[in-house]
Order: sequence, then C-alpha cells, then structure tokens
Amino acid sequence: MTDVAALAGVSQTTVSLVLNGIAEARVSDETITRVKKAAKSLGYVHAVRRAGNGARHDNGVIGFLVDEISTDPWMAIALDGLREKAAATGLDIMTFVTSGDAEAEATAIRTLGKLNLKGLVYGTIQTRAVTLSNAVMGQQTVLLNCYLADRSVPSVTPGEVVGGRSATQHLIDLGHRRIAIIQGEEWMDASKDRLKGYRQALAAADLGFDERLVRPGNWEPSAGYTQTQELFKLSEPPTAIFCSNDLMALGCLEALKEMGKSIPGDVSVVGYDDREIAQFTHPPLTTVLLPHFEMGVMAAELLLERIDQPGLQPAQLKSECPLVVRASSGKV
Repeated sequence: MTDVAALAGVSQTTVSLVLNGIAEARVSDETITRVKKAAKSLGYVHAVRRAGNGARHDNGVIGFLVDEISTDPWMAIALDGLREKAAATGLDIMTFVTSGDAEAEATAIRTLGKLNLKGLVYGTIQTRAVTLSNAVMGQQTVLLNCYLADRSVPSVTPGEVVGGRSATQHLIDLGHRRIAIIQGEEWMDASKDRLKGYRQALAAADLGFDERLVRPGNWEPSAGYTQTQELFKLSEPPTAIFCSNDLMALGCLEALKEMGKSIPGDVSVVGYDDREIAQFTHPPLTTVLLPHFEMGVMAAELLLERIDQPGLQPAQLKSECPLVVRASSGKV
C-alpha cells in the first residue's frame, strides 16, 4: 500500500479509502482513477478485498474498547470510520467505554465472546503509550490513537510531527519569519510532536529557533488568549502564530482583535484539529486536520487483515494530517 501511495502521489490513507471503496465522498474522481491505476500497475491486490463480499465475516463482531468518548469528538469520529469499514465486510461494532479499567475490559470481552468476537480495536482519546490488560492482550487487537512502548501490537496514530511541520511550512511559504507557537500541555505526545514539526520546518528554512516565541498552553481558549497577549509584549512580536489546537486559536483570534490587529493582514493564525467551529470563525481558521475518521478506517483494515492472516507482523501506521487552508493565514 505504501508503494501504491508513492506511485500515485497520495497518502496511504487515500489509498486505503479508494481500495476499500469508500472514497467517493472525500476524494476526487481523478485521484481515485490514479490510485487504481497505480495499484494495477504494481499488481497490488487488496487483502481485505480478497475476502469477497464479506460473507466469511458475517454475524461476527468487532469490539471497540475506548477510555473516553464524550469529552471530545475524536473517538466518536473514529468510530464512524471503523463502523463504515466493518459494515462493508459484514461485521458489526460494539462499543464499550472502559476508562482503561482492566476489570471493565475483561467484562466487555466476556460479553463480546458470546457474540462471535473477531477482534478488538482499542482506542484512547489522547495519543499516548498504553499498557494493555491480560484480557485485551489475549485477543486479536489493533490500537487506535495509542501504542505499546515495544510496538508489539499493531497501531494507528496521527502523523503529528508532519502536521506541525506542514502548518509551520505554510507560514514560512507565505513569507513569515517570526513565527510563534502556543503549545498544549508539554508532557503530551501531541504537544511534543507538533513542536518537533515546528522546529523541523524552521531548521529546514534556516530560521533560528527563538525560545521566546514558544509559549506554554493547556489546549483551552484561555491559554491562546493569554499567551497571545504575552507574545505582543516582546520587542519583536511575531507576524504569525501557530496554535497547537483550534480551541487555543479561538482565544488567540480574540486577543488579536482586542489589540486591533488585522487577521491575516497584521498577524496570520493557524490552528490544529479542524474542529467544526474552525470554518465559522472570523476569518475562517487555517488549520491541520486530525484524521480520526481515516484512522478508524485504517484500524479496521489492519484488524481485518490480521483476522485473515494471523501471522502478520504488527504494523505501526501513521495517518496523514493534511493542512486545511482558509482565510486566517496570508502573506506578510
């Protein structure tokens, strides 16, 4: 699949959507044709497609164990992708919110075992390393938005470093040289990786790293608001601000407006996540898509492949985080 993506000039996520027949609403006809042509030229036959119409999986169930599903939309979006892919192969999804509790996980798996359990997708609302209970380790399992430290179980996580780099590179391409970043909580994988991508983009453009332009945050609008005010106390304030999520970008936009700054005339702003609200800010927010729907599809695909071929090596997949350009970013 990686070879097909390289030949077609698209992401592995796009290849997955096209070859699973669920790309029509998200991918152009020209891209679909290009992916199929690349797959044919390489002789690539999709493993799940070899299962035919899904009859071999009929009446089976995939368990979706998740630590949290209500505080943020991410696992609900991933569930949509997981369910869409599973339904195409005749499988149902049953979801259990277990809060990472081993006893709750064991109870869920016992319930699933009465329903012809085929395997588990184990998801977390925050991208992080996990320790799996014995009950989960005893099943065919794929990790979603999390991973084991020893990488012994297949996983699907977002490509956060590339996402942070693409957001920063976008601002560099617009001519910005003083680019600030407002981080999330520093101990979290997402915050560390987005900062790493930011630093990589600066280094590739021969722009010096200025610690004064790196501000601590907490994912909330209040942090974006407060840290934007702090940035404009500098003798050389930034001309662009990369906020590590859309909620902090909302606070950033509000602070800039209160200071009388034009967006993007005086300051460009880029967020991260592509929450629904991002398209309704004034101006609409340039951001990076956190691809949880595609990750759900990829997790289902990995699990189905392992059901068909139990001896496969535990793949560790990164899903592309594409840039979504709107009106909050512009040239210097």
